This record gives sequence, structure tokens and C-alpha cells, in this order.
Amino acid sequence: MGWIAFTDQTGGHFMPQGLGECPTGTLAPPAPDALMPRGTLMIETRPAAESRPQTLLSFSRSHPWRGSFSVQALPSGGITLIETQADDLRHATLPYRIDDRTDSLRITYSWDAPGRWARLSVERPDVFGLTSVALVPPHPIPLSDMRTVFTDPRQRVMDREVIFAALSSRVEPVGPMPGLSATVPVLTPGGYVAAGRLRRADQVLTTDGAPVPVLQSLNRRVPALGSFRPVRLRAPYFGLRRDIVVAPHQRLVIRGSEVEYLFNSEAVLVPARYLVNGFSALFAESPMMVSYHNLLLPGHEEIDAAGTQTESLYIGRLRRKPDLIGCSLLEACDRARLPEHPRPLWPVLKPYEAITLAMNRAA
Repeated sequence: MGWIAFTDQTGGHFMPQGLGECPTGTLAPPAPDALMPRGTLMIETRPAAESRPQTLLSFSRSHPWRGSFSVQALPSGGITLIETQADDLRHATLPYRIDDRTDSLRITYSWDAPGRWARLSVERPDVFGLTSVALVPPHPIPLSDMRTVFTDPRQRVMDREVIFAALSSRVEPVGPMPGLSATVPVLTPGGYVAAGRLRRADQVLTTDGAPVPVLQSLNRRVPALGSFRPVRLRAPYFGLRRDIVVAPHQRLVIRGSEVEYLFNSEAVLVPARYLVNGFSALFAESPMMVSYHNLLLPGHEEIDAAGTQTESLYIGRLRRKPDLIGCSLLEACDRARLPEHPRPLWPVLKPYEAITLAMNRAA
């Protein structure tokens, strides 16, 4: 089914039939004692500069038996998950390196009780990178507990720095994330084709006009919140022939005399969220869920998206890490056929650098 709930500081939604999937009433409601044998709990948060543990999300109950779970961020670096049912306690800690440049963290807990495995993962949405740890066999989670967590703020604890939390009835992938909406036109030898229509073995044109094959066409459906909130880039800015909608992390390739002067580089990569200014780029109106697509190319080549240059999917040397590939959208791919991408050719701008570039272009 997929995503069934989300909440932020303003309120939440819980729809067991699937967010944005089916009209209300088309599926029978789940039984009051229904369990989630597998699923994914995602929390996105801003790290707090405090000397005490940061309780991101927690819940406890006493009937019909004692149960609780808690996800905490540790001031020394690390995420701790504690989950109990009756007298059975499960505990895990995932260390991660503290970085003052981190704007937000995405914590993902996925479990499969019948398969007797679970994992806890941490990602920085603004950079490529993933830390993950396998956990002891998990408990199934009562669906009623999740309903309470996502719809009744009085019966949970959620830190004020949490941007959103979301729940899926499936094990969701982590790792490299597509960033183009399905309708973004991508230049091919036969003209522009919507990103959502391109498939493996199709060809696209790179910046120098050379055709390259599409190794994989990947897509993912996610809540339109936080680091997934779509950004509308408006024509004619950035060389666009029409408006396009992309994910906040999708990086544009920007060239020009200002780029060479300010950064001593022919081009730079700029995440779309750093370009949001209310006129040339703004957060887009969106339904609860959004789907993103992107193309895996042999050498992380640039692609033409409606006239602007943007990057294809970057996976670095992920093929050398089979455990992480197994967590990602690339799970079904032949690892031996995956490319290795060196570090991006162009520097990636930080937020203040993107603001400086925008001011110089406006001057």
C-alpha cells in the first residue's frame, strides 16, 4: 500500500487505505487490534544544539498491555531507538558523525517482523550519504498505536525541532533519491520527453550533445513535506523554456561569468531549495504525496531539463556496498552493472554561496 500517515507541528493525517490513494470509504477499516507486520517510520528533524538527549518522537500505553517506543538523538552523536511490548525490550543505537553544517537529518526505521529483520538509517538530505545498522528481530507494531501517535498530540512527545514524521505500511528505500517530477521534459535525440516516460535503454543528450544510454529509470513516491517539498522553477529564469517542478535536493548546473569570478570554476551545482526566493523559484502547491523521477547514466552526466542543465542521479561508489544497495531503490539492479561515479565535477554551493551568486546576478 505505502504511506498511510504523516504529522508535523500543525497536525496530522492517518489514512489506512493509503494517503492520496483511494477515496474515503472504498476499503473496509482495519480491525481495532490490527498489527503492522512490516513498515517504515520516517522522522525528519533539525539537530538541536543541546547537551541533553533530544526526544524526537515517543509514545507509551498501559492497556491492553504495556508498550512504548522512543526515538532520541544523542548530543554526542547518534540515534537511539527503544521499543517495548510487555516485558520484552528492544534497544539499538546508530552512531553518526556530528556536523555543524547539517541543516536536517532524516531518520528511517524499517521493520519486517515475519522476515525477522529491521534497520535504522540516518541520512543528511542535503548531501549524498547514508549510515545504516541492522537490528534484532522486531515486534509487529499495533496499528492503533500509530493512529494515536499521528492524530493525537496529547498522547505523544514530539520535539519542536521535528519537521515531520511519516508512516508507511511497506519497507521504504533509503539512499539515492530521484528529484524530477514526472512531467519535466528531458532532451533526447528525438526531442524532449517527460522524465516519467523514459525507460532503461532509452537515450538522452548530454551537455555536449552526445547521446548516452539510460541505465535505470527510477522513481519514488514520498510525502510532500520537509526535504521532499516540491520546488517550482520558473521560466525564463535558469534558461528554462517552461516552468518545472523538482525536489529541493535536485541540483542545477549553473554557468556564467559570475560563477567563474566568484568560485573560480566553469560551473557550480546548486540545490533547488537554495534558489527559492519567491519569484524565480518558490515552493510549489502540492497534494499530500509527490512522485519524483530521475535517470541513472554511466558517468553522472548532465541532462537538459526544459532548457536548464541539471544533474542525473548520483550514486557515487555505492556498488561497492551491497548492504546499502539492498536498502535502496537500486535493490533489484545487477550490482555488477551499476556504474561508479567519481566526486561531482563541479563544486556544490552552500546556502550563503547560492545567495551571493543570486545577488550578483540581480545586480
